[in-house]
Amino acid sequence: MDVKTKQGTVVSVDNDHIFNFPEGLFGFELYHNYAVYESEYSPFMWMQSIEDPHLAFLIVDPFLIVNDYELDVDDKSLAKIGISSPTDVFVMTIVTIPQEGGPVTANLQGPVIINKNTNQCLQVILNSNRWTTKHDIVKALKEKESVC
Repeated sequence: MDVKTKQGTVVSVDNDHIFNFPEGLFGFELYHNYAVYESEYSPFMWMQSIEDPHLAFLIVDPFLIVNDYELDVDDKSLAKIGISSPTDVFVMTIVTIPQEGGPVTANLQGPVIINKNTNQCLQVILNSNRWTTKHDIVKALKEKESVC
């Protein structure tokens, strides 16, 4: 599928990289379908809205940032997208790059849960106050390196 990007280009995305959010993302509930493709800054990826070419999010695997990242998501929420086993799950987190400078952050409190088998997704809010919506990625990576 050819997808028009926020940058004004067109990328070709395989159908298995098209994801559906039945409930949308928080704050973007009207947009349900996204194409996910590699960004020029690995390991980050783009999650581009198919309905609105001006809407795109940079995403990353949170386990690359934090070794001890934990999610406690209730089974009822996971059932909404057909998840019945932990092996069905893939997790991503939305990245924010402030225009005015400042740290690049990841929303570890509101991860995106993906059913690998159906490409159905949902965003959840974790009840733990251990994770924030503005987790400093560079600081976390430095802490991760010092532990290894």
